[in-house]
Amino acid sequence: MRVQCVILNYKTAEMTLKAIAAAQRACARLESYRIDVVDNDSQDGSFETLSEACADMDDVVVMQSGHNGGFGAGNNFAMRRALASGEKPDYVFLLNSDAFPHEDAIEVLVRFMDDHPEAGIAGSALHGSDGVPHISSFRFPTLASEVLGSFRLGALTKVLPEKEVPIRPRPDQTRPVDWLAGAAMMIRRETLETVGLFDETFFLYFEETDLCRRARLAGFETWYVVESKVEHVGHASTGLKDLKRPMPRYWFDSRRHYFLKNHGKAYTWAANTAQAVGLATFKVRAKIQQKDDPDPARFLRDFVRYNFLDERP
Repeated sequence: MRVQCVILNYKTAEMTLKAIAAAQRACARLESYRIDVVDNDSQDGSFETLSEACADMDDVVVMQSGHNGGFGAGNNFAMRRALASGEKPDYVFLLNSDAFPHEDAIEVLVRFMDDHPEAGIAGSALHGSDGVPHISSFRFPTLASEVLGSFRLGALTKVLPEKEVPIRPRPDQTRPVDWLAGAAMMIRRETLETVGLFDETFFLYFEETDLCRRARLAGFETWYVVESKVEHVGHASTGLKDLKRPMPRYWFDSRRHYFLKNHGKAYTWAANTAQAVGLATFKVRAKIQQKDDPDPARFLRDFVRYNFLDERP
């Protein structure tokens, strides 16, 4: 099989059906493909709705994970089955339920991966429903990026733009990057067989960062492919479209796990301290200058609480 397209559903059945239709159009000219839809234990009738709607579609398989273990676990559920089957895919294409590929988007990624054997992962250029480009290519988080991101000193950011996590401005040419947003990501089978699937300790956030880092360490490159375009609504399953809403506990847990796993305790402590001091300093400066605070509600308080006072093992 050339491509296994995995779409993870969590309480977004109608939007998932739209994503399925877009994926079918984008896969139509491939030699072979299958769309695996995983309902991540929505318990809202999504599985039944999707199963009924896709019952006569030979290219779509709807499955139930039976447990909401998060983004990585849900995608792993489908990938694990495919990799253990007699129809191992050359490539796995992960597509969010609120992401809709242009008609040639998946073909473009397949051709790119075929022509670039050094690429283990490739991702599409994302844009909103309004056509506005999204930033979806990034650098790995570091102590320096924690300082820049929390203190938010424009002069320092201008001097050290290569230390920021988001790659800005959005690349206008296809290029290698550190990691990509997981909303529309193609992974070579050999990459998964070498580095493994998503680390399921991450419930949501940082799992694709970690996967791309493991791929890099194993010698596989990650590429941002501007010719592959995907519309992305964003936050349909998480309910985090309200930017002032408090960040969920799992975001802090995922961030902490990423730093501990990849950098160790001392580095994580330094990154946490830099972030906390930077956030506090910015809040004071914003208050004095009478500027709006762009952070989610209780962000500094929750950051200190979950990283210094109430750490999970």
